[in-house]
Amino acid sequence: MEDLIFGRNAVAELLKSRHSVNKILIAEGSRDGSIQKIFALAKTAGVIVEFTNRDKLDKLCGGRHQGVAAYAAAIDYSTLEEILELAESKQEPPFIILLDELEDPQNFGAILRTAEAVGVHGVIIPKRRSVQLNATVFKTSAGAAQYVKVAQVTNVAQTLKQLRGFGLKVVGSDMDAAIDFKQADLTGGIVLIIGSEGKGMRRLTRENCDELIKIPMVGKINSLNASVAGAVLMYEIFSQRRY
Repeated sequence: MEDLIFGRNAVAELLKSRHSVNKILIAEGSRDGSIQKIFALAKTAGVIVEFTNRDKLDKLCGGRHQGVAAYAAAIDYSTLEEILELAESKQEPPFIILLDELEDPQNFGAILRTAEAVGVHGVIIPKRRSVQLNATVFKTSAGAAQYVKVAQVTNVAQTLKQLRGFGLKVVGSDMDAAIDFKQADLTGGIVLIIGSEGKGMRRLTRENCDELIKIPMVGKINSLNASVAGAVLMYEIFSQRRY
C-alpha cells in the first residue's frame, strides 16, 4: 500500500533504500542541512519534491513531521527498459499502455486489472499530473498491480518518440478519429494511449501518435469511462495478436 513516511531520518532512509517514492513534501521555508540532504537524495532518485505549508503537514502527520514527509509507492516502479526486456524474454512484440495524465486511481486500478488479463508488458505514466501507485490503485486492481510493470517518465512526448524509434506503433484513442478501432491494424509492437478523464490526450501526445482510432457509439453519452474504453481497446489488440 502507499504509506506516508514522515520525519527527516525516516524519509532520508526511505530514499536511500531505493524503494519507489511517489512524492516528497517539504515545509515551505525549510532549508537547513538535513533538508538539503533529503532534497539532494530526492533529486538523485528522480522523485518529485513539492513545497507545502506546515499546516498541511501538521494535518497529515499530527505535527511530528520535522518539516518533511514522503509518500512511498504501493509497489516498486519498473523502468521502460525492463518493460521492453520482458516482451523480449517472452519473444512477443511489446504491448504497452500509456496513460496520459489519468487522475482517477480507480480507473488506474481497473486498467491494470485488464492489462494483466490480456498480457500487457507494461504501463507508462507521467511523473507529474498523474495518479500514482497508491493504496486505492492497488485495491481496485485486485492484485494486478503486483504483476504489471509500471514505469514513470518525465517527458511523455520524448518517450513516445523513443518507442517509435524502436519500431513500435503509437495508437491513440480519440472520439473524433476517422478510423473505427475494428478497422485498424493493431498487430505488432504497439503503444496504446488512454487519455485523461474528460480531457483526453494532450496536444503533444496526439501529435506523436501514428494513428488515432475511435470506439463508435450511438447513445446520448459521447464518451466512455477511461477504464472501460481502455478495456475495449486492449481486448481488440489482444484478439488481433492472438488470432
